[in-house]
Amino acid sequence: MPALRRAGVGSRIAYYRSVMRPKLTQQQLADAATVSLGTIRKIERGERGLSDSTLEAIAQALGVDPACLVADRGSAHTRVREALPALSAALATYDVPVDGPVRPLHVLRHAVAEAIRWRLAAQYTRIARNLPDLLTELSRAYHTTTGAERSELASLLVRAYRSADAVAYKFGAHDLSARLIELMRWADSEVGDPLLSASVAYVRTEVFFVAHSHTAGLRVLEQALDAAPAPTAAPEIAATGALHMRAAVIAGRARDASAAVAHLRAASTLADQVPEGVYCGTAFGPDSVKTHEVSVAVSLGDEHVGLALDVADEWKPPKGLPAERRSGFYIEVARAQLWSGLVDDAFESLKVARHIAPQHTREHPWVREDAATLRRLKRADSETLTNFAEWCAAI
Repeated sequence: MPALRRAGVGSRIAYYRSVMRPKLTQQQLADAATVSLGTIRKIERGERGLSDSTLEAIAQALGVDPACLVADRGSAHTRVREALPALSAALATYDVPVDGPVRPLHVLRHAVAEAIRWRLAAQYTRIARNLPDLLTELSRAYHTTTGAERSELASLLVRAYRSADAVAYKFGAHDLSARLIELMRWADSEVGDPLLSASVAYVRTEVFFVAHSHTAGLRVLEQALDAAPAPTAAPEIAATGALHMRAAVIAGRARDASAAVAHLRAASTLADQVPEGVYCGTAFGPDSVKTHEVSVAVSLGDEHVGLALDVADEWKPPKGLPAERRSGFYIEVARAQLWSGLVDDAFESLKVARHIAPQHTREHPWVREDAATLRRLKRADSETLTNFAEWCAAI
């Protein structure tokens, strides 16, 4: 792709470099991004453009989403949507992939692990651009391999489909998301790993959220809990605990307070037995359960909202928690604050969510709803709030 000149991108890079702790020199940034010092200098002075790959390398070195560095914030949004047809095409040929090269299995493992990291960091632009080719290659490898490697390739497909689904679901392509989930279930059936099956059941809940069929979704999750392996070791404990977290939220959406509290309590008990971490692609541990306390309280609404505010007053998600989950916490807290009349606090929470994971925050429907409401309530403070509302397409 040709280098693009983006107004303001150089100054944004210089800004983020200067606020790093510890502050990065231009040389250190160049080394971390694997580009020349001269390139960094010219970019920061606005004397040269940069390609998407260079933008992403610099963003990764700075520890920010590429969208944070682009003055035209709509470009990242557009690139994701433009990539969705290619993703659909990759799914259409899952059983008859086009001929082409296949990299060694260890390279494919690394590529899928990278896609998982992008998902947890809410780096949807990278997923959208890279996953169509990766999914096609994995399908090609799966259909031309036999034996134990074939089962592992099916497992890699499940994980790659999940990363692709994060983009489809977050960007409102719900039919595409449902198709990805069905393919996850198909590939999972070829593996026979109960831990992988538990993660697929966790993701499948999206279909029920979209359909507002919360009672049915709760029933499916409870069936998955019955089929889950006994929680004796850390991976099994985390798989069961994650299902309980998910069940607590969907029970809250169903306004089944007793089930929500019971599942949240079960998740908390299990979380006390393992360190916070990512297990089979899902974050689980004491901090993850704490974020779900807020989710459940907001889902239940009414008199439960105060609990979300109490949690937010006493606790903040640590930086080690995946960006998508941390930003989700502040989005949920913002809704609780807005419902409680704390409009200034709500706006601050939305800005924190945006700083943590811009693409996740921008595409979240609650952010658009709440930004539009805040703008109506705070017309006197219009400029900053209007800019935010325009950014997330609330107006």
